Amino acid sequence: MPPTMLIRTAETDDLPALVAMLADDILGQSREDASLPLKQGYTDAFAAIAADPYNDIIVGELDGTVMAMMQFTVIPSISFKGRSRAQIESVRVAKDYRGGGYGRKMFEWAIDEARRRNCHLVQLSTNADRKDAARFYEDLGFTASHIGMKMVL
Repeated sequence: MPPTMLIRTAETDDLPALVAMLADDILGQSREDASLPLKQGYTDAFAAIAADPYNDIIVGELDGTVMAMMQFTVIPSISFKGRSRAQIESVRVAKDYRGGGYGRKMFEWAIDEARRRNCHLVQLSTNADRKDAARFYEDLGFTASHIGMKMVL
């Protein structure tokens, strides 16, 4: 039986492992910097997220090793009769742990948490180049119901 993954809110000491996971893929290689000491922007962003009651960085931990992550945000809304939505971003599972069902466990936690917080839906975006990620999200029950747009500043 595989070890049980602990799912918890990230702590400041987890930040180097989080940035390393973000940097360890084809897209992150060009936009992230996992060198130590970490850039101040990472520390500042983590502090802002930790201070926001609607925002969390959630980690998966196995035997003391942080090996999965996601940002989980509750967005209050006046639409849908004032019901909130949950946003999931920055989902990563460390390379050595992929294919073990840990990403699915992270999403099960997030969907349960969204229900607990009375959200009416869970949403995410994924880069169009991440074909495997899109299939994974569809297997979880997500549908491509909207067209997402971004403007890089």
